[in-house]
Amino acid sequence: MDLKATGGKRTIKLLIADDHQLFREGLKRILNMEEDLEVIGECGDGIQVLEFCNHIQPEVVLMDINMPVENGVVATERLRDLFPQIKVIILSLHDDESYVFETLRKGANGYLLKDMEAESLVNAIRSVVAGHAYIHPKVTGKLINQLRRMTYLDEMGSVSGAAASRETGVKFVAGDNNPLTRREAEVLRLMAEGKSNKMIGEFLFISEKTVKNHVSSILQKMEVDDRTQAVINSIKYGWVTL
Repeated sequence: MDLKATGGKRTIKLLIADDHQLFREGLKRILNMEEDLEVIGECGDGIQVLEFCNHIQPEVVLMDINMPVENGVVATERLRDLFPQIKVIILSLHDDESYVFETLRKGANGYLLKDMEAESLVNAIRSVVAGHAYIHPKVTGKLINQLRRMTYLDEMGSVSGAAASRETGVKFVAGDNNPLTRREAEVLRLMAEGKSNKMIGEFLFISEKTVKNHVSSILQKMEVDDRTQAVINSIKYGWVTL
């Protein structure tokens, strides 16, 4: 953990990965204006990112998707395999949910759009460093709409005929790292649809208190603080496939 000489504040070390030099320079100026942020390097492609991190490891990499030689999706996967402690935030022009799914599955900790305000970007970086996932609000809406159509597997990992969706190929994959019971998976699906505890209870014919217990168990098992993070992490862990 690095501390500034004055004030004793922690300094978050950042690496910017983007093939547009002017964008990198502008972003660097913005971020370096913050007392707790410091850009320690710039890269123009995914290979350079890995080479840089072999020598100096930042705490956060701001990664573009479309880069030459090696794109941001591949670089994210390789970086997270080699240096799992490094956080990766995708900073892209693309707001398509398919990009979000893919980068989260490869290990990204956040997905931001380049047109967001500087203050929101800075807050997002701090949030990810604090251990949270951060998705741009514009992208989150599309992501939730996609998740509304996902189906869940039962506790044994086999698809229930009644639960299988006829409208989508999106499925919830119960892998070895999935700690949720079938009922918790059902509650999580309804959470993704934006239903309240009362509405979930009425839908599943259980009490609101029971729903609250399930929600608490889901958040505890997934080690997250709120419902949105639970839904996002279900994608990140590879439980959702297209």
